[in-house]
Amino acid sequence: MSTATNSPPMGLLDSIRSVLGVRAERDATSDADPDDLFGMSTAYLTMEANLGFEPTGYAALCFGDVNSHEFAGTVSDVRSILAEGEAETGTVSRFVDDDHGYRWVVFQDDDDFEDLVTNVYFAADTFIEEGYGSRLLAAVFAFEREGQPGDWIYSFRRGTFYPFAPTPGAAHERDNQVELKLQSVLDGELEIEPDKEYWYPLWPSEGRHPWE
Repeated sequence: MSTATNSPPMGLLDSIRSVLGVRAERDATSDADPDDLFGMSTAYLTMEANLGFEPTGYAALCFGDVNSHEFAGTVSDVRSILAEGEAETGTVSRFVDDDHGYRWVVFQDDDDFEDLVTNVYFAADTFIEEGYGSRLLAAVFAFEREGQPGDWIYSFRRGTFYPFAPTPGAAHERDNQVELKLQSVLDGELEIEPDKEYWYPLWPSEGRHPWE
C-alpha cells in the first residue's frame, strides 16, 4: 500500500524560489556541473530493467528570466543551437512560460533518450558558458510505469538529483514509497540529494508535466 503526502498550492511560487532558488543557493553543497546530467544516460537503463519505468519521451530545463538584451541574446543562442541539433538528432524543442513566472525549454524525442539528455546538457551548458548559470533552476526527465509517473529532477542550485512521483489522478499528492524505491535503486548511479527537504515537488498548473 502506497502512502502519499499533500502539498498546498498556496505560496507555490515562493516555495519554488526558496527551495530551488535563494535558500538552495545559500545551502548549496556543491557547484552544479552540467556533466552530472549525463548520469541519466545509464540511469534510464536501470529504470527500465530494474523498476519497469520507461521514458515518456519528454525532458525539460527550467530557468528564471532576466529582463536584459544580453540574456535575450543568450536565449536566442540556445534556440539556435537546439535548432541546429534538431535536424541531426530529431529532438524537438520549444520554449514555454509557466504560470509561476518561470521559463522552460521542453524537449521531445520518442526514439532516443540519450538525445534528450544531450540536448538538455547543451542548453544548460550554453547558459552557464554565457554567465547565466545562476538562472538555471532544474532539469526534469520524465518516466512512467503503467500510468505512474516517476520523474527525476536535477537541482542546479544543489548539484543533485531527486525523484518525484506524483500520484495519478490526485491533486498535489505524491507517492513516497515510489520515490524511496527510486532512490534506493539509483543511489550510487546518480548523485541523489540526501536532504529530503530539497525533494521539492514541481506541480503542474494542469496536465501531467510541471511546464504545463
